[in-house]
Amino acid sequence: MEPLMKLWSFLFTALILNFIFACQLFFLQPLVSALDTKPGDAAALFERVTKNVKVKKYSEALNDLNAAIEADPALSEAYWHRASLLRQLCRYEESEKSYKKFLEMKPRDSAAEKELSQLLQAKSAFDSATSLLDTGDIKKALEYIDKVVLVFSPACSKAKLLKVKLLLADKDYSGVILEAGYMLKEDEDNLEALLLRGRAYYYLADHDVALRHYQKGLRSDPEHGELKKTYFGLKNLLKKTKSAEDNASKGKLRLAVEEYRAALALDPNHSAHNVNLHLGLCKVLVKLGRGKDAISSCSEALELDGELIDALVQRGEAKLLTEDWEGAVADLKEAAEKSPQDRNIREALMRAERSLKLSQRKDWYKILGVSKTASVAEIKKAYKKLALQWHPDKNVENREEAENKFREIAAAYEVLGDEEKRTRYDQGEDIDDMGSGMGGGGFNPFGGGGGQQYTFHFEGGFPGGGFGGFNF
Repeated sequence: MEPLMKLWSFLFTALILNFIFACQLFFLQPLVSALDTKPGDAAALFERVTKNVKVKKYSEALNDLNAAIEADPALSEAYWHRASLLRQLCRYEESEKSYKKFLEMKPRDSAAEKELSQLLQAKSAFDSATSLLDTGDIKKALEYIDKVVLVFSPACSKAKLLKVKLLLADKDYSGVILEAGYMLKEDEDNLEALLLRGRAYYYLADHDVALRHYQKGLRSDPEHGELKKTYFGLKNLLKKTKSAEDNASKGKLRLAVEEYRAALALDPNHSAHNVNLHLGLCKVLVKLGRGKDAISSCSEALELDGELIDALVQRGEAKLLTEDWEGAVADLKEAAEKSPQDRNIREALMRAERSLKLSQRKDWYKILGVSKTASVAEIKKAYKKLALQWHPDKNVENREEAENKFREIAAAYEVLGDEEKRTRYDQGEDIDDMGSGMGGGGFNPFGGGGGQQYTFHFEGGFPGGGFGGFNF
């Protein structure tokens, strides 16, 4: 029994050894035949490597070269090909070693020395672009990274990704979409490219497309930190925006203000979306009569988009609330010039111009120091008091000022002391010819002309002698 067991053990061991040997022959024979150092076989190898590189099968090409060098360490051209491929992939340290190994075998080879010099330039350019991104010099960084991507290392995913990041920092969102799109054609599950391309669509306010990019990335890696953060951040922004708009449409204006401000606080850099949030907030504030705050919100919107006509109109309305008549006219006139067919804007401009004109006329009530509801008796009493106070003969030292003040007081009384004129004045009618003082049909407190006649007797003879009384 024991000899039989030994025989079975021997046969099993032999079987295992034969199997291992067969496997070695199976896997190594094609490689050995392919890496035969005969010139024809080496040429075939390098041709296959070149074809793989052309179709961007970089791993297959690199594996062939590594296997070739392992099979024949003296195959100098394999080092050169490998160095060149590693340079294109921006694996610069490995590439440099391969170039130096080749130059040990082929000293002073001008072509290899030139490529080694390019490698060092590529590494320097890549490092410079990385540093400049950190310091914020984006334009210069893009110049460096373009040399890497377009000249030295066209197969370098890291360099392409860095270029996309630089384009995003430069707010070249179309460039980001284009360059990241090229990367996704090579690898549709490139999470970094999906994230950056989604961000570009986000900052263009194309939120649906941005969400699709984030969702695709999260399907590949549900726990990807940046993708989760951007995805849920966008969902929250859209939720806050909708809530603000819904409250505004339902007349819940104070709640709308809170929601608009909360949405704006989520991403102050999202200009394409925030311009609409500022405008929506401005409209609500105008409805609430909060002119000063509304002006601020509309100005923010116009800073982001100077051609936003609706923001000009709303800021004009807000300026009317703050009695900035000239500012309101300026905004509404600009809006009307940009949209000459808009009837509502023309009507708003007419209101503003009317308010401006009314603001520029004299406030006769204020001049007499009476309220707009003052009775005729109160107006007459105030006039008598002020006329006595400011008669030029009683203000010898400041006679010129007194005369001007006296005329103004008399003009105020001419309008407010006449019921018809007062009514027209209160209604905002254009009565600039009224109370104009001297000349024409206006009131002349020193006698002559239309209106009532008054006689003043002050010391110094104005117009008669002696301070004998004050007669109306």
